Amino acid sequence: MKKENKRQQQMGELIRREFSVVLREIGGYVYGHDIMVTVTQVKVTADFGLAKIYLSIFNTENKQAVLLMMERETSRLKAGLATRVRKKVRRMPNINFYIDETLDEMYRVSDLFQRLEKENQMGNEEE
Repeated sequence: MKKENKRQQQMGELIRREFSVVLREIGGYVYGHDIMVTVTQVKVTADFGLAKIYLSIFNTENKQAVLLMMERETSRLKAGLATRVRKKVRRMPNINFYIDETLDEMYRVSDLFQRLEKENQMGNEEE
């Protein structure tokens, strides 16, 4: 994948910040008040036509269901975002949602290392 230019990075950061506010304001109506969704990053295509929004989803086992609820409400979420960024962008990009598994993966690796250490499988430091 081609590296983002400075303008794409600025646009991604703007959307990340503002979409986080949108989720705080209306997210509870979309996926419920017990589930926590955070925006980890936003990647904007070179033509600014699409913003890929990466999300971490907590307090639920079924993250895919949360993603589906958000996709059903994309127009509502996009409208909320558009209201917040309309004076800062020429054209509102389409938005797609993706689950960011980075934190989950980090915890899995950490657990694996702890288990290996507990079972003395890590080897000696002298070696």
